[in-house]
Amino acid sequence: MPTTQDLNNQQEQELKHGYKIRQVTHFQPSWREKTRGEAGSFFIQIILDHGVDNYILEPEAEDTDVLLKLLSQGGYIGFDTERKILMFPNLATK
Repeated sequence: MPTTQDLNNQQEQELKHGYKIRQVTHFQPSWREKTRGEAGSFFIQIILDHGVDNYILEPEAEDTDVLLKLLSQGGYIGFDTERKILMFPNLATK
């Protein structure tokens, strides 16, 4: 029969291995010149839980516009800090 301490340890281990989701509360798109006259690169800093953490996304140029549109839609946007996945709110179908 497991003791209370054993159960607490098991729950703690399950929490450590669970998802680590933070809310995207702000974002800042930027562009960086690599070499004068050459193509630059976009990056988007996402601020998580009002500054508790942040992460820099470096999307391909063709993905940047789509990401900015999705981030601008509002609603709850989550970011899984372990798997590096942005989770957007559900969108209604037409």
